[in-house]
Parts: sequence; C-alpha cells; structure tokens
Amino acid sequence: MKLSLATRIFLGYAVVLVTFGLVSLFSVAELHRNRLEIRLVSQGYLQLSQDAAEMEMNHANQQRHTSRMLEEDSAEIRRAIIRLARVYVPTTFISQRLAATRERATQLRAMAPESEVRFIQELESRLAELDTRYREYGRAAESVFDAFSKQAPDKAQVERATADVLSMEDAIGRELRLLRLSLSNRIRERVDGAEERERQTGLAIISLSVAAILLGLGATAWSARTLRPVRTLIEGVSRIGKGDYSAQLGVKGHDEVAVLARAFDQMARSLQAREAQIKAQAEALMRAEQLAAVGRISAQIVHEVRNPLSSIGLNVELLGDAVEQATFPDPGEAGEVKDLLSAVTREVDRLADVTEHYLRMARPQRPDLDPRDVTAVLDGVLDFSREELMRAGVEVVREFAPETPAVLADEGQLRQVFLNLLRNSREAMPHGGLLTIATRPLEQDVEVTVKDTGQGMTEEVREHLFEPFFTTKEGGTGLGLAVSQQILQAHGGSLSCQSIPGQGTAFVLRLPRA
Repeated sequence: MKLSLATRIFLGYAVVLVTFGLVSLFSVAELHRNRLEIRLVSQGYLQLSQDAAEMEMNHANQQRHTSRMLEEDSAEIRRAIIRLARVYVPTTFISQRLAATRERATQLRAMAPESEVRFIQELESRLAELDTRYREYGRAAESVFDAFSKQAPDKAQVERATADVLSMEDAIGRELRLLRLSLSNRIRERVDGAEERERQTGLAIISLSVAAILLGLGATAWSARTLRPVRTLIEGVSRIGKGDYSAQLGVKGHDEVAVLARAFDQMARSLQAREAQIKAQAEALMRAEQLAAVGRISAQIVHEVRNPLSSIGLNVELLGDAVEQATFPDPGEAGEVKDLLSAVTREVDRLADVTEHYLRMARPQRPDLDPRDVTAVLDGVLDFSREELMRAGVEVVREFAPETPAVLADEGQLRQVFLNLLRNSREAMPHGGLLTIATRPLEQDVEVTVKDTGQGMTEEVREHLFEPFFTTKEGGTGLGLAVSQQILQAHGGSLSCQSIPGQGTAFVLRLPRA
C-alpha cells in the first residue's frame, strides 16, 4: 500500500497522540486500583488483624486464670478466682467481639475485589467456627466453676471437666493464632503486591512515555526517510562511476524511490556479472595466447633442437661402443670417459623430455573417451612409480571407495595427469612423507584427491599455479600442471588445488561418470 508523505506524517502524529492517551488512561486505572488496595488493607484486613490479636490476648488471660485456679490449693482463693473468671466468659465479652469481627468481614467482602472473596469467605467460616467453640467452651467452663464451687466436689467429675476445658482452650488458642497469622500474611502479601505493582506501574508509565517520545521522533524521522534513499542512490551512482559494482543499495519499500533503487541494484548486478564475464574471457584469451606462444616455441624447438639432439644421442652411443672396444694406458681414464658420456646422455634425455612437454602443449590431442576404471588406472600408475617413490621415502596410502563408478576418459592422457601429480607431490616432499590417494563417487562425477604432507604453498603461489611457464622449482618448465588442467578440461572435468603452508597440498580432480 502506497501512502503519501502527508498521510505518513498524519499517521505518525496520530500514533503519538493515541500513545499519550493510553499512558494517561493506564495511569488513572492504576491509581484507582491502588486506592482500592489501600482501602482493603487499612479498613479491612488491618482492623480484622487487630480484632484477632485482641481476642488472642483475652483468651490468653482466660488461660492464665484457668491455670491459676487449677494450681490453687486454697478453696477460698479458688472461689475468688472463679468469680473473677466469670466476668470473661466467652458468651459475653469474646462472643460480642466475634460478632463484631464477623460483621466487619461481611462488609469487607462486599467491597473486596473478586480475587479476595474466597479468602474472606474462609475467614467468615473460621470466625463462625470460633464462635461455636467459644460457646461450648463457656458451657464447659461453667461446669468446672460449678464443680469447684461445691463444698465437697466430685474429684473424678472435676478432672474430666478440667481436661475438657484445657483441651478446648488449647484448640481455641491455636485457632486464634492461625487466624491472626493468616491475616498478617495476607496484609503482607497485599502490601508487597501493592509495592510491586507500584514499581511496575512506574516502570510502565516511564516506558510508555519514552515510547511516546520515541514515536514522536520516529514520526519526524519517518517523513524524512522517504528522501533518504535519494542520497544513497547518488552515492551508488558515484561508486559505479568509479568502477565499483559490488555494493548494493538495499532500499526496501514500495514507493517510487525504492522501485528506482531496486532497478539500480539490478543494473549494478548486471554490470558486475558482465565485468566478471569479460574478465574471465580476458583470462581465457590470455591463457590461449600463452598456449599459442608455447605452440610456436615448441614448433621452433622441434625444428632447431630435436634433430641435433638425436644426432648427439646417436653419436654418444657410438662413442660408448668405441670406448668399450678401446684400450687405455690408464684404466681410470676409461671410467672417466664413461662417466662423461653418461652425463651427456642424461642431459640429452632431459632436453628430450623438455621438448616432449612443449610438443604436447603445441599439439593437444582430442581425448579418446571410453569408460575407464579410474581405480585400475591409479593402481597402474602407482605400481609404475613404486620404486621412485620408495627411493624418495614417500609412503603411499590408498583410500579408494569400495564401488567407484567408471569414468569417461582417455587412459593415456589420464595416466599422464596422474604421473604429473605424483611427481609434483614427490618433489614437494624432498625428505619423504605421506602421500594419500583417495577416490570418492559424487552424483555426476568421480573425485580423485592426491594429498601430500609437504611444505604447502602460499595463496599467491596457488593463484598462478596453473599458468603456463609458472614454476617454483629449479629446472622446472612450468608446463606439467597447465597440461594436466588442459587435459581434464578437454575431458569435461576439472583440476583444483587446496594448500595450507606447513601442512601440505591436495590436488582435487573430477571426471564425469561414464
């Protein structure tokens, strides 16, 4: 729903006014509630608690008189105590106090909130029960008084009556204490509740007031927010003018400025994608130019070097045969000549390998794709390289998946890739180490991982690893990994590298399933 600026401002200030009105209504309601709470405690529970305390005190006096009467040996003094105790018979003084207390409880129930009605009803029931007990106690006390007033009282009758009176006194005393404690606890709960509500009310009023103020500020800011994306849009245009397409405005909403900002973001994403595509095409073109240069150099090397190398190799073989048939005055001279010829042969073979690398780059063959068992190819390459790896102190661990599916590959080219990777891993561990070869079937590909425990490489080196002529080894051509990646790309697969300095390097290649 699109709203005009004037409508937004009106709605913002309307919300502020409504919020202040709610704060006022809430404050008035809480004040009225607190006034009722104070009235309930001061005019109700507090008076009832005082009545209960007074009745408890009078009952304690009655118990003291009874105890003194029972402990007194003199008949004359006992009769005097009995006359004094009759003044405090429950049917007169305490019964009147209970009646007044019950009437006050009834009045309190009429004005109390719903949450207190049940407690007051229980209070009335306890007061009625006390009234009944006091009346029974009065009759039992009169029996005791009458028994002690006789000149020759029946001892058994006196003991039974006395036991009943003492039991009633204890029960009434406990009930009065419980009544007083119940009222005291209720007063404490109501006071604590009132204090807590007062605290919460204060916090609520402060929070609502702050919220109203914030809403007022928000209403002001809301009106200005509509034009804020314009400044963001200007900054975005400036960034694009400087060639930065990565930042997005991210303006949300449904107004015209938000729609324009989203269109701007879409344009920036399109430009960024276009630039990334152009960059990728430029890198591919540069790589193609480098490979073309390799092709031209390779053709020239083949023309200028290969034939002389063949002649040199043939002549070295002839010289070797001649040395075998020749005699030397000093036998040591024959050994020196043979060593020199062996050194020349090794250098000729190394140069032949270099020219072979360039030839493969110059004349990349289309792969002859057939279903191949990648595990069998790996086993063959590892068996072929076993002696070389053992001499270098490299331990090989094979972690092949139990059921590795076949891949579409040219077995010869695949062996070349594996040999290149094994040679790189061996050279990365000059003092020996652990070489792990693992296979893992994926949904559409088969993944092969060649992981060593060498020194690893930096991020800067890893970024240029597959570029032709890039090498970090003395005497390296920088073509092995470039050729391997080219072969895998021709197979519809990929070759990537993961390396951590000091922990080793892992080459991960993927080939499509057959």
